[in-house]
Amino acid sequence: MNELQQKIKDKTQKMMALIAELSMTQAATITLQQEMRDKEQFLLTVSSRIEKGLPPPKETEIEWLKILRNEEMHKAAAEDREKRAAEEEQYALPNSVYTTAEQRPNAYIPDDENVLPLPRPYGALAPFKPTEPGSNMRHIRKPIVKPIEI
Repeated sequence: MNELQQKIKDKTQKMMALIAELSMTQAATITLQQEMRDKEQFLLTVSSRIEKGLPPPKETEIEWLKILRNEEMHKAAAEDREKRAAEEEQYALPNSVYTTAEQRPNAYIPDDENVLPLPRPYGALAPFKPTEPGSNMRHIRKPIVKPIEI
C-alpha cells in the first residue's frame, strides 16, 4: 500500500511540474502573440502614413536614434578594445611579463671617434637609475653632513 501511495505521489508531482512548465510556455506564447499583433498594427499605421505622404510617427525616429547610438557605442567599444590590446602589446616584455615600467637600457653606444658606434652591453657595470622619491619622503629629514676635520 505504501509503495502504491509513493508511486501516486511521484506521478502527481511530475504532472504538476509538467503543468507548470506548460503554463510558462503558454504565457510566453501569449506575450509573443500580443507583441506580434502590436508590431503588425504599427506597420500598418506607418505604411498608411507613408502612402498619404505624411512623416512616420515619432516612435520610429526615437527607435532609429537608439539604433544609431548603439552602433556608435559598439564602434567606440571596439576602438577601445583595439587600443587596449595595442597598449598591452606595447607593455609586454619578450619573456611574456606584463609591465608598465620604463625600459632601462642594457647597452651603450660608445662616443669615441675611432670606434664603430655599435651597442656594447653594460654587463655588471650598468648605470644606476634611482626611482623617483615617494610621497612619504616629506616626513624624512635630510641628513646634516658634518664637516671632516683633519
